[in-house]
Amino acid sequence: MYNTSYSHMEDNRRQEDLVYQSTVRLPEVQMEDDGLYECHVGIYDKNSREKVILASGSIVLTVIVPPKSISVVAANSPAPFSRYEAQNFTLVCIVKGAKPAPMVYFKRDGELIDVVPTAQSSSSGGDQSKDPRQEKFQGRSPAGLWSSQVLTSRDIDDTKVQKYLSLLEEEGKLARLGQDGPNGPKQGQEQESMSVPKSTTEVIPETVVSREFPRWVQSSDPLYYFQHWQQVAGDGTMEVRAMLTWSLNPQLDNEALFSCEVNHPALSMPMQAEVTLAAPRGPKLTMSPSKAKVGDTVRITVQGFQLGPSASEVFPEPMFTWTKVGGHLLDGSEEHEGRELVLDRVPAELNGSMFRCTAQNPLGSTDTHTRLIVFDNPRLRKGREHFIAIDAAVSQRSLTLTSLLLLLSFTCELT
Repeated sequence: MYNTSYSHMEDNRRQEDLVYQSTVRLPEVQMEDDGLYECHVGIYDKNSREKVILASGSIVLTVIVPPKSISVVAANSPAPFSRYEAQNFTLVCIVKGAKPAPMVYFKRDGELIDVVPTAQSSSSGGDQSKDPRQEKFQGRSPAGLWSSQVLTSRDIDDTKVQKYLSLLEEEGKLARLGQDGPNGPKQGQEQESMSVPKSTTEVIPETVVSREFPRWVQSSDPLYYFQHWQQVAGDGTMEVRAMLTWSLNPQLDNEALFSCEVNHPALSMPMQAEVTLAAPRGPKLTMSPSKAKVGDTVRITVQGFQLGPSASEVFPEPMFTWTKVGGHLLDGSEEHEGRELVLDRVPAELNGSMFRCTAQNPLGSTDTHTRLIVFDNPRLRKGREHFIAIDAAVSQRSLTLTSLLLLLSFTCELT
């Protein structure tokens, strides 16, 4: 803070006034500097030592902060693959650390998505991990989602409205057709057999990979529903969550690029995060140790995927399920979930057993089979032979002792 002063002469009154100028400088503006600033002009009475304010002025300083982070996640992930009916899929774009709240929108393959806005909500606090809109979507059918209240935030002409209504009718019919399942009408089964491609199988030494495709008929032009929710964080910035929900079509949405872009006054260009929807394609399994022996602890781990250009990246996150072909796992359970299967102290009976790893997400499901080869353990054989020798020696000694006792008793009887 520094002060300056200069004199000013008024021509009409011929009176000289002394003008004071006081300046407050903020070299590096922080979030704490946001707020109301006031300037008071006054004089002091030397006798009473009280300040008399003659005039005052104020100004509001608004500090804008660009977003600190942006990410795109899938709601309710990991989730299984739906084989016989369509399901809703939701992308959530999370933007943190911005002030004021940014504008968020979605693109698909570089083109802006024409969305149907739904009710927006905002909050000033509360638990961020518990999103009320996610609870709202859970358990709702596509028809229930389409019948939600629509609030148009931009101009939508009658042509688009009629297009949306016609799509709703078509989607309702197709959804009912898909719900017939494998035991539905013959006409639906014929359409399914014509539309569903045959599953491909790739044979790898000691490993078999297979892939499953959806078994329902789905529209190629779905409706995208958009929801926007924001709340104030503890540091005064805004956390914004934008949700894009549509009826997933695995055959068309697989390998589709979705991006979330953010516009903010503090940014010179939009900030974005993007994800590519992809179904898992054959988990790549590694076994440790490579040559398992009787009594070893065997670990079978998923190390990426075998097929596809981006084998290491699968979105949404898949879920892995392990089963043993033709029986239960070593611990007696039917299946195990996780990226790793641990077999403690494998017995010789597991030699040649086949284990299945199923990787699935809402876009598809794939199986990989691997065979476990268990070799004989020389250490266990030596230990077994050593115990057999000890048992034989003990038996021989006990037999000798028994013979001596019998001979002694016989001698006593004779005498």
